Amino acid sequence: MAQGFDFRITARDGKARTGAIQTTRGEIRTPAFMPVGTAGTVKAMLPDSVRATGADILLGNTYHLMLRPGAERVARLGGLHRFMNWDRPILTDSGGFQVMSLSDLRKMTEEGVTFRSHVDGSRHFLSPESSMEIQRLLGSDIVMCFDECPALPADEARVAKSMRLSMRWAQRSRDAFGDRPGHALFGIQQGGVTEDLRGESAEALKAIGFDGYAIGGLAVGEGQAAMLGVLDYAPGQLPDDRPRYLMGVGKPDDIVGAVERGVDMMDCVLPSRSGRTGQAWTPRGQVNIKNARHQDDPRPLDETCTCPACRSYSRAYLHHVFRAQEIIASMLLTWHNLHYYQQLMQGLREAIAEGRLAGFVAEFHATRAEGDIEPL
Repeated sequence: MAQGFDFRITARDGKARTGAIQTTRGEIRTPAFMPVGTAGTVKAMLPDSVRATGADILLGNTYHLMLRPGAERVARLGGLHRFMNWDRPILTDSGGFQVMSLSDLRKMTEEGVTFRSHVDGSRHFLSPESSMEIQRLLGSDIVMCFDECPALPADEARVAKSMRLSMRWAQRSRDAFGDRPGHALFGIQQGGVTEDLRGESAEALKAIGFDGYAIGGLAVGEGQAAMLGVLDYAPGQLPDDRPRYLMGVGKPDDIVGAVERGVDMMDCVLPSRSGRTGQAWTPRGQVNIKNARHQDDPRPLDETCTCPACRSYSRAYLHHVFRAQEIIASMLLTWHNLHYYQQLMQGLREAIAEGRLAGFVAEFHATRAEGDIEPL
């Protein structure tokens, strides 16, 4: 494991684990949810506000930051931590998923991917080596190897070809990353929803050797049942003594299901994106603040929540500022959602540590089954 990076498991409950990742920039409590700061900011939030929700680590993205403002510029200005005023750990995604999902006119070869920017149409090339260099310039604490992530559903031959290319790219990423004390490199398992392909990918990654291992290629169209089916076996195919990171997930019930199955880290744009579109996550489910039923409602979003939106504002006010397109609506709803996600993670960590995860999960699902006080 990289110097200055360590992972310890302090308790287990079934397949679930709780513990901590130690980095040179601080501790990451696991299971951990990482808010997404794609372009150097968690939208509608100040860094101190994100930290106040309980987040230990943020995610940034190679693809977006290479396009603007440019990794070289960020490096000249002191690195991503200083640039975005976040002194805690940062994980950067390699850009492979965004190249697949956002860019136009992709051309993929063994060497890498040529694509046109979704921002201005400019032409770019991304490879395992250039992805490692961009992430080095950004200065992220956890670096992801470069991979290809095919959309699902896809036929098994296509998934197998993509996975094996990703494994060759994983070796090139490892070679290009080199020895960087204080910085960790994670490999990414691929293989779609096929257990044998996932197993082959895991063996290839273990042979290369990484500081942590991600489960990639899920939440890309396969549906929750298929995703959880993969998670029934995929975490167990990866080393037990390294962090396991499920990429791009997800909804609260996805997170709970993943933690039950042995996942340690997750990220998703959902809590911040939902906040900007008038959706609030609560223990009873979602509240759509756009709905007219909230315009005279003096209650908070959630009486049990201690975030600023719930402590100081009513549903009626949140409905008003959202309808009036005031920026404070995105700020308050995003803060609430991130607070809810971090409270969920804290609850999961405590339940695992105390050996009562099954009861916690049962209560989680029962409470959500009740629905919001006024059904949506």
